[in-house]
Amino acid sequence: MNRSRSLIEVHAATVLFGLAGLFGKWLALPPHLIVLGRVIFAAAALALIIPLAGGGLKIRRRTDAGAFLLQGAILAVHWVLFFESIRVSTVAVGLLSYSSFPVFTAFLEPVFFRTRLSRLHIVLSLVCLAGIFLIVPRFDWSEGVFRGVLLGLGAGATFALLSILNRKLSFRYSSPVVAFYQDAFAALFLLPAAILLPPVSLDGRDLLLLAGLGIVCTAGAHTLFIAGMRHLSAQTASIISALEPVYGVFFAFLLLGERPAGQTLAGGAVILAAVAMLSLVKLRSVPRR
Repeated sequence: MNRSRSLIEVHAATVLFGLAGLFGKWLALPPHLIVLGRVIFAAAALALIIPLAGGGLKIRRRTDAGAFLLQGAILAVHWVLFFESIRVSTVAVGLLSYSSFPVFTAFLEPVFFRTRLSRLHIVLSLVCLAGIFLIVPRFDWSEGVFRGVLLGLGAGATFALLSILNRKLSFRYSSPVVAFYQDAFAALFLLPAAILLPPVSLDGRDLLLLAGLGIVCTAGAHTLFIAGMRHLSAQTASIISALEPVYGVFFAFLLLGERPAGQTLAGGAVILAAVAMLSLVKLRSVPRR
């Protein structure tokens, strides 16, 4: 029973993460304002959820505060790139190019942890790159898909860096606490842009969508995913989370009427296959306790 509930929780979280990309189309706002609204609502929700769950928000070391500050900046850049990718192209292009982040992780880990990069990782990374080449119809900056893929790859690279930096803090703080401080500091980095750039008016619909994005698709999804991990292996959770772009593309078709081109679907299938294999190889290489 516990395992079935955990499967439902992780699947629900993955659906919500995939749904988040659609807000880049629903909200006619600059990406930095979408992200600012997202992190403000998410941080506020987590500030309520964590104490209710019996947790605390105290930062234990000064160096941790600096780490959270850096992570907040990276998170802000990551989400701005992600929503800009979707804005200039499609939800499918943004999600599929971003989903290549395990490839960046495979290359960054040896730099940070002095591990060896295996030949299999290199081969699978090249396969993923081939899938990305399939998505792009023309390598021209005037082509929206090309710009979307480049921005999506930037979102994937920054997410990979963020994931690696999270590892050290994960030994001292729970994931919701890490997420709270990342969201809060991301808001601090984005506030100057919101103040200095030309003002944009927000109506009630915009605020409701931003609240849904921050509370449901960010704080809620994160809480569900962590809860589901209690009775699932990391391998199972990794396979389920790889479905995020699949759910996102499906909802974009259902709710936005976006029909991915055959070329995009073919490239996406290659990317997801390579990423799934790469994730499985990495998990199997982790020693069992």
